[in-house]
Amino acid sequence: MLTDMRPMPAGLEALPDLALNLRWTWTHAADRLWQELSPEAWTSTRNPWLVLQIVLQARLEQCASNPAFRELVAHVTSLRNEYLTQPTWCSQSGVERPPLTAYFCLEFGLAEALPIYAGGLGILAGDHLKTASDLGVPMVGVGLLYSEGYFRQVLDADGFQQELYPPNAAYLLPIAPARDASGVQLCVTLALPGRSLTVRVWQVQVGHVPLLLLDCNDPRNSAPDRGITATLYAPNLETRLMQQMVLGIAGWRALAALGYAPQVCHINEGPAALAALERIAALMEEQALGFEQALWAARPGNVFTSHTPVAAAFDTFPPEQMLRYLRGHLARCGIDEDRFLALGRRDPADADEPFNPAYFGLRCSGRINGVSELHGTVSRQLYQDLYPRWPVHEVPIGHVTNGVHVPTWDSAGADEVWTRACGKRRWHGALEGLTPAIEALDDRTLWDLKIRERQGLVGYVRRRLARQIQQRGRDGELHKVASRVLDPNVLTIGFARRFTSYKRPNLLLRDPDRLARLLGNSHYPVQIIVAGKAHPRDEAGKTMIREWGQFCQRPDVRARAVFLEDYDIDLASEMVEGIDVWINTPRRPWEACGTSGMKVLVNGGLNLSEPDGWWAEACTPEVGWKLQGITDGDEARTDALEAESLYRLLEQEVVPLFYQRNGEGIPQRWVAMMRASMAQLAPRFSSNRMLREYFQSAYCPGAAAHERRAANNAALAVELQAWAAALRAGWHQIHIGSVQRQREGARLRCSAQVYLGEIGSGGVAVQLYADGLQGGGAEVHVLQRRAPIAGALNAFVYDLELDTPRADGDYTLRVVPYHPQAVVPLELELIHWHDAGA
Repeated sequence: MLTDMRPMPAGLEALPDLALNLRWTWTHAADRLWQELSPEAWTSTRNPWLVLQIVLQARLEQCASNPAFRELVAHVTSLRNEYLTQPTWCSQSGVERPPLTAYFCLEFGLAEALPIYAGGLGILAGDHLKTASDLGVPMVGVGLLYSEGYFRQVLDADGFQQELYPPNAAYLLPIAPARDASGVQLCVTLALPGRSLTVRVWQVQVGHVPLLLLDCNDPRNSAPDRGITATLYAPNLETRLMQQMVLGIAGWRALAALGYAPQVCHINEGPAALAALERIAALMEEQALGFEQALWAARPGNVFTSHTPVAAAFDTFPPEQMLRYLRGHLARCGIDEDRFLALGRRDPADADEPFNPAYFGLRCSGRINGVSELHGTVSRQLYQDLYPRWPVHEVPIGHVTNGVHVPTWDSAGADEVWTRACGKRRWHGALEGLTPAIEALDDRTLWDLKIRERQGLVGYVRRRLARQIQQRGRDGELHKVASRVLDPNVLTIGFARRFTSYKRPNLLLRDPDRLARLLGNSHYPVQIIVAGKAHPRDEAGKTMIREWGQFCQRPDVRARAVFLEDYDIDLASEMVEGIDVWINTPRRPWEACGTSGMKVLVNGGLNLSEPDGWWAEACTPEVGWKLQGITDGDEARTDALEAESLYRLLEQEVVPLFYQRNGEGIPQRWVAMMRASMAQLAPRFSSNRMLREYFQSAYCPGAAAHERRAANNAALAVELQAWAAALRAGWHQIHIGSVQRQREGARLRCSAQVYLGEIGSGGVAVQLYADGLQGGGAEVHVLQRRAPIAGALNAFVYDLELDTPRADGDYTLRVVPYHPQAVVPLELELIHWHDAGA
């Protein structure tokens, strides 16, 4: 990677490349190197690239003259080279030509040294890229480089959140210009109303995986346009639309300019959906296709992941605003404006409905998934209107439950324990051997691990709290408060996430005095660490933060309760390492997945959570605790009942179990839960499992289907487009005439007269459908075409026989589109039901 770094002394030439490959965010072999080079800079920033930028030349020369330091550099370089050249899971998977996936996301949380993320979506995206590197899955990320990013949080004297936006100086970030063949930084041009926007392209190296970041802070742009990529989730709707254009349209162009030819485009939520538009436009130009034909060719290679369970989370844009910004682009590509807008509407025929990028992304994708099993169910309900008259369970949305990149989130002690039990490369391939290896660990090993982790967390909290106090200019309180807070031998619970109403961060504060009694119990004491940010415009969330801040200042709990400001990756890493019990209290089913609780698993932490998102799949009495999961719609009643459930679980089950010790001082039943949680859940909810699932069920099949459709001048895509157009034109002519049913015991014979009008019989399927019983799957039986009906065009008798104990009235006839290479209803939502009363 080409950089403008000053020359390094002999023996230290590898340092810039080591600093610019973010593998250091999940393997700590090089930590000692940066610590020795500049202890103060490394401790305060954890940014190797910044260390190299500011360290004095004399210090570099001094280190270069030290044989031990040169040997350390050589050792770390050797480890890096071994990682980059060794066989990977993907290279040994048997897949002959693994597809390249372009992973589009508005934010990436890789390290605090690159603050271009806001929360869970960004952390997941960062973990996705790191896992692709570990497994050798071909991938390139595409995101935005924010000059300010998301805000930094401080609390004022009254406990109210204040937002600060320190600038991200590009030269201090571990990034490098993405250069074209001539060695110049690549810039992509994007047309905006009345002007051209210059978009610069940068590259981050994440192990094997490149991440392209785009920014508009170029002097050739106007002042307002330079601010397009200033802040993440900008408050102005127009700016957010331009950000989406930069991410999707300029992002796809940047890939092409750098020689990337992805077979798969993974679209994360609506803000990334315009990548599908640019992919279609590129296909139209490359293969001289019309828009509909290119859509049919591109669609199978697009994967759309929804990360939200509520429609209110979608950005929507007025039609006139979409056209103001995209009319020229659509015209150059020969894309009909009305057709484009229709793809982004719930009702394509409603010209007044705003444009929803999430709808557009869904309709342009060949695979759609939620991020947990429950979220898949919720998403099918959320998007059912896009597939009118289809049963909700047939809405074509599946799920791939999220996971976390375990090497990023394990403590040094946990890494040591897992390495001894499972080997160094345990997260680089199949996971089948991990569970029995962890189940074989003895109680003393696991309990000693947790003691060390909790002790480390208490020390970190004291240091971080001291910095908070110093920042307010109250040095006199340092010794009295920071040095005395928390106890390394006390049960430690943690709660850290975005503060917003549906996450109910104040459920545990519903009865503050009861919580205070729980914390202050002299026999079974408890301590709690809380952190989290509220969106700058979420006043309710800010109020909840203030309530926690005020509670933590109560004299009776001050030593047992801490609110830590500015929740970020570094703080999250420390918390998930040392917490005994992670608490999560979202209002079910509003948590799409929630990965924070997954991060404690590898470190022996346990979960007490609402059975929502991933925890609805994971929780059993052997591995953790759950609230009641009430969903009756009465929020006040639900909150009261579940707050009582939370207090009762802590008071009667969690706390007594932690302090129930044997003669060696070990809580054996608690450690048994630790062991079960680590062994059963850590592999299952790792991003290793998640990415292998995407690769096998989405990336490879999607790439193969895209290749088939694009081959031979997109002959198959042209055929499918013509098939779909014919069905849309003639669907209204379909009707089902006489239906006959005959019974002989359990044998049901059904025959029907079906009139297809001008639609050929080969383009449809006639089915007998029945809803599932008692949670079982629905029944769908295909009728066979028999004799034509005399005197009618494309009219036939269809019949079938089946054995069924169900009543005849349980079954309904329907006609649906059929083509062996099409996915229905994903790609064609038409359906015709028999109306028995007509």
